[in-house]
Amino acid sequence: MRNITVVGVGYVGLVTGACLADFGNKVICVDNDPKKIELLQGGTIPFYESGLKEMVRINTSKGRLEFSLDLPSGVGESEVIYLAIGTPPRPDGGVDLRDFLQAVEEISPLIDSYKVIVDKSTVPVGTAHRVKKILEGKINKGIEFDVVSNPEFLREGSAIGDFMRPNRVVVGAESERAFEIMADIYRPLYLLETPIIRTNWETAELIKYASNAFLATKISFINEMANLCERVGADVQVVARGIGLDGRIGTKFLHAGPGFGGSCFPKDTMALASIAKEAGMEAKVVQATIEVNLQQRRGMVERVRRALGEIKGKQIAILGLAFKPNTDDIRNSPSIYLIEELLKLGARIKAYDPMAMENARMILDGAEFTPDLYSACQGADLAVIMTEWNELRELDMGRIRKLLRKPILLDAKNIYNPREMRKLGFTYYSIGRG
Repeated sequence: MRNITVVGVGYVGLVTGACLADFGNKVICVDNDPKKIELLQGGTIPFYESGLKEMVRINTSKGRLEFSLDLPSGVGESEVIYLAIGTPPRPDGGVDLRDFLQAVEEISPLIDSYKVIVDKSTVPVGTAHRVKKILEGKINKGIEFDVVSNPEFLREGSAIGDFMRPNRVVVGAESERAFEIMADIYRPLYLLETPIIRTNWETAELIKYASNAFLATKISFINEMANLCERVGADVQVVARGIGLDGRIGTKFLHAGPGFGGSCFPKDTMALASIAKEAGMEAKVVQATIEVNLQQRRGMVERVRRALGEIKGKQIAILGLAFKPNTDDIRNSPSIYLIEELLKLGARIKAYDPMAMENARMILDGAEFTPDLYSACQGADLAVIMTEWNELRELDMGRIRKLLRKPILLDAKNIYNPREMRKLGFTYYSIGRG
C-alpha cells in the first residue's frame, strides 16, 4: 500500500483517485474548490461516469479514499503526488499550462521529504523538465524527489474499465527508484499481464498525443470516405468493415458520423500540431485530420438544409447532446455545434438527451429541452439522431412517424437500416450510405 495524494479532482483526478484507492492504496484527493469537495464528501459525484459513484462510495467507506481542501496535509502525508490539473487549449491551439504549473509552484515548498511527482494531466513534450526546474528552485537543498510522466488513457463512459484493465501503462521516469514505486502502485495489473512501458519523459508525453491523434485520424478518414461513398453510390459501413477486417487496420474508430468531439481529440490534435510547429515542422496529417473534422461538422448543417430546404422557422428535434453515449460531457459536441448553427439560421429546436441536458441548458440559449425523446419529436419537421444512446437504438418508429409533422429522419450515427426506414414511410438520411 502507498500513500498517494491526487491534486485536482476533475474527471481524470477523481477517476484516478478512486481507482488507485481500489487498488488498496490510501488516497487523498485535494482540490481548491470548496463546493466540489463538499459534494464529494457527501457522496455526490459532480459528473456522470458509469460505475464511479459506487467505487467512490466503497472506498470512502473503507477509509482508503478521502477528499480535502488541505493541500499541505495532502502533500505531507503522501509519498506520491499525482497532478491531475486541467490543461485547456489556448486560442492558438497550444496548451494552457498556467493552472498546472501553478499547482507545481504550490506543492513545491510543502515538500520536506522524498516524493514522486506524477504528471497525470495531458501535457506537451518538455513539461516534465519544466516541473523539475520549478521543484529544484523551490525545494530545500538535500531533499530528493523524482518527476514521472504517467499519461492517462481514459475514455469517457468506460473510464473505470480503462483504468482497471488498461491496454498499457506508460511510465516516463529518470530514476530506478521512481520506476519501482510506480511499478508497485500498478502491481494489481500484473495478474492481467498489462504491459508497462518504461521510457523517458519526452516519449511518455508524446505517446498520449500520438495515440489520440491517430484515433482521431481514423475517424476523419472514415468520414471522408463516407462523403465519397455518397458521391459514388457506395456504402461506408461495408467499406469500414472491409478495411477494418484487415488486422493491420482494425475495426475500431471506423464509424462515420458528424465528426469527433469531447475533451480530448479536438484539444490533443491541435496541441500535437502546435508541438510540431514549435519543433520546426508541420504535422500535415494531423492538420488534415483537424480540417476534415471541421468540414464534417459544417456539413451537418448542409445535410439539414438538404433534408428541409428552408431552415428558418422549421422545428427540428435533436436526439442526443453528449459527444458520445454514457457520459454527460458536451464539450466540443457536434450536437451542440449543430444546434447553435441551426438557431442562428432561425430554426426552432427541441432537444433531448438522457444525461446531458442540464449541462446543455447552461450554454444553449433558445433551445427547448424535453423530458423524453418523443416529446422532442412532437410536431417537428425533422428529427436528427446525434448520439448513439441505447434508447435511441430502440425507437418506436411508428410512434415517431406519427409525432413528426413530416416523417423525415436524419440519422447522423447510422443506427438504422435505410431500407427498413423507407418501408416505414420515412424520408431517411444517413452518413455515407447513398
